[in-house]
Amino acid sequence: MEQKSLEKLTVKEIVSLAGVTRQTFYRNFNDKYDLVNWYFDVLAKECFEQMGISLSMREGLIHKYDFIRKEAVFFSQAFKSSDYNSIKEHDYQFILSFYTNLIEKKTKRPLDEDIQFLLEMYCHGSIAMTVEWAINGMQKTSEMMADSLIEALPIKLSELLHPVLVKNI
Repeated sequence: MEQKSLEKLTVKEIVSLAGVTRQTFYRNFNDKYDLVNWYFDVLAKECFEQMGISLSMREGLIHKYDFIRKEAVFFSQAFKSSDYNSIKEHDYQFILSFYTNLIEKKTKRPLDEDIQFLLEMYCHGSIAMTVEWAINGMQKTSEMMADSLIEALPIKLSELLHPVLVKNI
């Protein structure tokens, strides 16, 4: 991905570089975007599964941004894609589901309309700022990004996510 954008990279090139057959590739992935999303899931699970348990929200976000920075070429290209199966949409669905589950676990009921709206808006904004950061040279530190995203939490969400902000739900 250092020489080509994700859009221009073909499955044929991927399997050739990976030393696997097309059949093996398609047995595991639907398309190249599915491969990107799988790789992102490795990151997401590592960062988010411990959020609220052994990691605070800030620590989990810092870990996420450190990982993206370590794989800067890959993620800057992946985030430029606007395919229907893009990493942006995948990341949005992942964090929306993650935060929804945390809030529902805490409140023991489904999200009301107001909280659902705030959460969707926050997740869209979070992804948009992550994409902007990734494709524009990652100027802010991981700590600055994490702090900005936490600062941007609407008050109602911040109150519901308070245990995650400080660990130990």
